[in-house]
Amino acid sequence: MERELATLVEAVQKAGASVRELVRVGFEVQTKPDHSPVTTVDHEVNRILHEMQRREFPQDGWLSEESPDDPARLTNRRVWIVDPIDGTKALVNRMPEFCISAALIEQGAPIVAAILNPSTDELFTAVRGGGLFLNGARVSLPPGRDFNPVIMVSAWELRSGRWAALDETARCLPMYSIANALALVAAGRVQATFTIEPENEWDLAAGVLLIEESGGFICDAAGNPFVFNQPIPRFHGVIAIAATSKKELRANLQTHAAHARSQPEKN
Repeated sequence: MERELATLVEAVQKAGASVRELVRVGFEVQTKPDHSPVTTVDHEVNRILHEMQRREFPQDGWLSEESPDDPARLTNRRVWIVDPIDGTKALVNRMPEFCISAALIEQGAPIVAAILNPSTDELFTAVRGGGLFLNGARVSLPPGRDFNPVIMVSAWELRSGRWAALDETARCLPMYSIANALALVAAGRVQATFTIEPENEWDLAAGVLLIEESGGFICDAAGNPFVFNQPIPRFHGVIAIAATSKKELRANLQTHAAHARSQPEKN
């Protein structure tokens, strides 16, 4: 996978440079039919990465938030799954949490991954079986927190009070990019991230491999493992735990997620 990783890193770094330049000179913001924002930054990153895939790996499939979904990907053994900008609202609001997230999937599992935060110029990468790297150097995990673990949750869930019961045992922080949160969990900078809200395959594909290669744990909100390149590329939430976290934290979050999922939806 050396060629795949090197090619991905080159393309992601090129895209990151374009992001920083567009942030400097200004970019356009539009609204999608689902009322979420999309920018010329999203489209430019998508163009750079899709050109990389078509030029270097034309036999592979493609799935991106900013490209029409081609069902032919379902017949491919390998598929590139990309979120050109994860955290577009953070980008629009100039919050330094948005990320470029890209992964190569083989038979449902990520085998190469990269998450770049253009604001901090931190590039997390992984190849299955090779460990977690940051800007080309192997990541050494910091000591775990024995008390008051830091957990990143969606800003909406935090505001709604969905996880208020966690305040007694943990410190919850809002997340504006799940890819960024997964990278931070993989590096042991925070102890966990979780949500029961739906997540798309492109939100999670790269982060899943980073978590696994760091020795952490990740599953959907119901405790199921992730299998990518599905006809409907959507999952029911995510629970991710850092390798340095106590086992009790995983059980605690799964209990809270199960309770929240059993509650009726609020209008």
